Amino acid sequence: MAQLYFYYSAMNAGKSTTLLQSAFNYRERGMEPVILTAALDDRAGVGKVSSRIGLQADAHIFDADKDVFELIKQLNSDQKRHCVLVDECQFLSRQQVMQLTDVVDELGIPVLCYGLRNDFKGELFSGSQYLLAWADKLVELKTVCHCGRKANHVLRTDEQGNAIVDGAQVEIGGNDRYVSVCRKHYKAALNIQRRS
Repeated sequence: MAQLYFYYSAMNAGKSTTLLQSAFNYRERGMEPVILTAALDDRAGVGKVSSRIGLQADAHIFDADKDVFELIKQLNSDQKRHCVLVDECQFLSRQQVMQLTDVVDELGIPVLCYGLRNDFKGELFSGSQYLLAWADKLVELKTVCHCGRKANHVLRTDEQGNAIVDGAQVEIGGNDRYVSVCRKHYKAALNIQRRS
C-alpha cells in the first residue's frame, strides 16, 4: 500500500544523500523513480539533486505554480513510476502537499519527501507544516550540534559567523550561511531568555 513519508531534519543530516540512495535502490531493482526538487534551489544546477558527499541525479523541478499531481500522472502514463522522491520539500505549498496525497491515494504511488522542518527563526515552512499534518509516516533524520547533542535547529549566520535573527524565510545557502545546532545553542545564539 502506497504511503506519504516525510523525512525531516536540520541541515547536514544527509537528506539528499538518503533520497539519492533510495533512487539507486529502486533502479537497482528495475523500478523507475521520479525525483523532484525545488526550482529556487539551483546551487547544484537547475533540475539537479546533489549531496555533500558528491552524489547527484537529474530531477524534475517544481515551483509555486506546478501541479505536481498532473506532472506525476503524465510521467506515469509515459512509463510506469514506482515512487516519487521530493527533495527540498519544505518549499512545497499546501496545495502541492495535497496533490502529493492524491498521488498516493489515487495513483497508488509511494511519495517520499525530504526537507527541513523549520526555518532559522524556528518557524515551520509551509510544506513541512502540511507534511507533518498529512503524512502517513514521519521520520526524523538526525545530525549533531558542535556540542554532541542532536541538532534540531538551524541558525542563519553572517560572514563572521554571528547569528542572524531577522530576514526573509527563504535565503538559499549551505554551510556558508547556515549551521545546525541543538535547542540549547540555538537559544544561546539568539539570546532567547526564559520568560517568567
